[in-house]
Amino acid sequence: MVFGRGLFFIGIAPQCFAGFSPSEVIALSQGERSQDLQKVQKFLETKMIRERLRELGFTPEEIQVKVTSLVDQQIHRLALHLDEMKVAGDGGEVIAIVLLVAILIVLITYVSGHKIILK
Repeated sequence: MVFGRGLFFIGIAPQCFAGFSPSEVIALSQGERSQDLQKVQKFLETKMIRERLRELGFTPEEIQVKVTSLVDQQIHRLALHLDEMKVAGDGGEVIAIVLLVAILIVLITYVSGHKIILK
């Protein structure tokens, strides 16, 4: 009886799979580094960012020195974060959601047979 309970508990335990993660950093190719560097440079050249950095007391030369002193992984990580970030927001998503909701309301009223009469 004890043996059966032990097998029961072993049988219901979830399977876990593990693997080795590399301890060394994967090097970026020269093309990937240049693409990431161009992306960061393009971001820094925007008017709003330039003005904000100037307000914080950074000169363009200081910014350039800081960017060129970054290692490949830092530049890549920064470029990935820039892809995810939306500086001024996107109004297109809001308009699409509003239109989708309006279309759903019209479709539901049409399918249900209700009529909306405005006086």
